[in-house]
Amino acid sequence: MATFEDDANPFRTDIDGEINEPAPSSIVVDHDEHQPFREPSPTTPTQDLPPLPAKAASFPRAPPNHAAHFKERTEFCCSKDRYLHLEDDAEILIVDAQKTAEGSSSPYIVYLIRTGTTLARRRYSEFESLRNTMVKLYPTFIVPPIPSKQSLTDYAVKQSKAKEDATMIARRKRMLQTFLNRIAHHPVLSTDHTFHRFLDGDVSWSEVLHSPPVSTIPKDILRAPPHHPGEEDPPAGYQALPHPSPAQTLRNPDQRFLDSEAFTNKFASHLSGPLEKVTRRTMKRWSEYGHDHTELGGVLNGFSLSESGALAATIEKTGQAVDSTYLSTTQLLQEFEQRWAEPLHEYSQFGSIIRKLLAFRHQKHVQYEMTVDALESKKEVLDEFERSEAEARRLQEALTRPSRLNGSVFGGAAGADEDGTGDAGAAAQRQPELVAPPRRRATAGGSGLLGALSYSLQTMMDVDPETARRNNISKTRESIGQLEDALQLSMQDLKYCSQTIQADLDRFQRQKVADLREMAIAMARMHRDWCKQNLEAWEEVKKEVANVEPHPNLPPVSEEAGPSTAPSMGRAGSSGLPH
Repeated sequence: MATFEDDANPFRTDIDGEINEPAPSSIVVDHDEHQPFREPSPTTPTQDLPPLPAKAASFPRAPPNHAAHFKERTEFCCSKDRYLHLEDDAEILIVDAQKTAEGSSSPYIVYLIRTGTTLARRRYSEFESLRNTMVKLYPTFIVPPIPSKQSLTDYAVKQSKAKEDATMIARRKRMLQTFLNRIAHHPVLSTDHTFHRFLDGDVSWSEVLHSPPVSTIPKDILRAPPHHPGEEDPPAGYQALPHPSPAQTLRNPDQRFLDSEAFTNKFASHLSGPLEKVTRRTMKRWSEYGHDHTELGGVLNGFSLSESGALAATIEKTGQAVDSTYLSTTQLLQEFEQRWAEPLHEYSQFGSIIRKLLAFRHQKHVQYEMTVDALESKKEVLDEFERSEAEARRLQEALTRPSRLNGSVFGGAAGADEDGTGDAGAAAQRQPELVAPPRRRATAGGSGLLGALSYSLQTMMDVDPETARRNNISKTRESIGQLEDALQLSMQDLKYCSQTIQADLDRFQRQKVADLREMAIAMARMHRDWCKQNLEAWEEVKKEVANVEPHPNLPPVSEEAGPSTAPSMGRAGSSGLPH
């Protein structure tokens, strides 16, 4: 199994390390506004933007204590925003899960969310819709995952009772609560009013989805400003941006994000591969171990009824110790699932989320390069049209120059008759030839399609080449103007994406280090408590075994027995417990 190297980690992990100030042209962070992390308007010309952001400016990191940081804010959009950012112990709790059929023909589970003193009822599909909405509103931030849906196997095995499985519902409660609190502790996502309305029980979620900014999010998120995809009137230049394929390669990739992608793939492969498999296998064996002790404890307790005296008490005490081992193992298994398995699965989901985030930035980078190529191509076409126009003008001037000379020098006398009608008669003779109508191709009756096609071709042939050439030049210049605006927008979007994604990756890295540390401590603590509980139970059994008379066929063990009596002691202690 490959191991992680600190040098290969492209993310910052120094929580208390030195934080550089952002460059003046970098993204603006204002926590007094509803939407932080805003750049200037995309239509604002910025001359200092590089053609390709080889190295993003230092980005302000969120401090470890988000609550203390947000106390600097003095204005809030709603009461939920105020509670989340002013209360030191602000926490969102899912206090219950209830079965209901309100507004539906079939029953479903709703989860009661408590935020401060208010309650909201949301079903799982609404949690899923909230996350999808946050992903669209914040395409450059890591939106936490929600618990996975039930698999087809679970539905096939449990059929109609799959939604009523108490274990599955309890697991969803815990993981959905983690999802809400991760958003609430995010320095940017926590300020979103759509999230606040989700926590408000008096607001219908359907109403939220059909109102701005959610209702104004375009279908193609790549043709929307990443800092505000729900903007109602975005710049027109976004419509000129191409839609790149995720598989398209870059000519000038950013090495930082290539390293981030490689590290993320490595991290995700460790979690979703051997680590999760071993975790599932460990939980299965602990579960089997607990069930075996349940059966063994019952057998021993029944066996104690057939004996009497100290032996019966010893067997009964042993059965009780086995029962205690079952209880401690069950508790260990629950803590192992909550504090290790579920966070592990969550971080395996984070791996795929980060990959999609990097893929979005990759597409924005490809979009920028495609816009540059399209602009260069249009400029080449315009140059070709302008050369053709210049050549046509030179040819026209060359053809008209001799006629002007002939008309000025010889036209006054040479072409006139005595009565002054010579030129007029010649013009009259040439008149029918000039105005003669073009010959039309005969068409057979009933051939409407062929006739229309022939008419279209004849119309194209009758177009004045000079007019068509000038129209093409005008349209090409208009396209170039649109592409220049689109290129400016794409350049700013790429810079914004690079800065915000790198900053959120650094924040996620710090969060991951802290969470994995807590997971390791929890793992050690749960095993320590399990061993402590079992040791106390089996110490009681040891005291009870001491009251049982020794084997009659063995000599009594003297206190001064030396090493030679060790085998006898081993036989006397046939119960397997040390004296």
